[in-house]
Amino acid sequence: MTDRLPLFTGIELLPAARLRLVAGTPPPLSAAERTALDDAWDAAVRARPALFDGPVAASGGLHFDEDQPGTCVLTWLRATYRRYVPRRTAGSALWLPHLFVSVLQPAEDGSLLVGRMAPWTSSPGRWQLPSGTGEPPADAAAPLAVADLRALAARELHEEVGTLLPPADLTLWRVSRGRQGDVGVLFLAPPRPETQLRERHAALVAAERAAGREPELEQIAFVRTEVDLAALADPRGDLEPILRAFREDPRSAPGLVVEPPQVR
Repeated sequence: MTDRLPLFTGIELLPAARLRLVAGTPPPLSAAERTALDDAWDAAVRARPALFDGPVAASGGLHFDEDQPGTCVLTWLRATYRRYVPRRTAGSALWLPHLFVSVLQPAEDGSLLVGRMAPWTSSPGRWQLPSGTGEPPADAAAPLAVADLRALAARELHEEVGTLLPPADLTLWRVSRGRQGDVGVLFLAPPRPETQLRERHAALVAAERAAGREPELEQIAFVRTEVDLAALADPRGDLEPILRAFREDPRSAPGLVVEPPQVR
């Protein structure tokens, strides 16, 4: 599901030799803050009745472990969608930064698949990678593992593009960090023929519309250069730095090592 992803404002792309996930606790809310949060959520639901206050894994921060060079530590927070609704206000505990996954799906010619979000989503018309909001384990006592993020990424690729592949085929590629604290975990999929990718997306769109639904990504395109990106209508999120890094290292699967998840 891409519906609650952040509006990008610039990112860092961070290669990491290791990625470790640790569980944190969302900042506590006062009674007044809780009331403000509930009021913001109620207003959002009135505007968009389809909103659902389901569980999310939000971002609690990203840093490198000084004692283990190359190890990137990602803190995740168990929360619900309503923590994404309030405005981002400095010093406020109401809003939490997003944690999300994205998939780089290359075509065999080295171009990269991007999709345009449908009018019914929270970011209509935005071009982006196939992506989804982080989800916590169903078991409240269970840790979140990189394998869970990889499985989520594979599911989003299938749901948004129509491409089905085993999660194990996705390689952890980069971690992104936004100016507001949003964190993305980016996976690289094996190259596929462009014609196959287009056919599968077209079949997905047809199936969704036959069921009375609109797909999340209403259109796909393939880009190789900034000129290709410029030919797409705005907004284009933070695709340019991702495309640049991908083009400089199109098979960049740097052999990341996933450590067992830890609870902090």
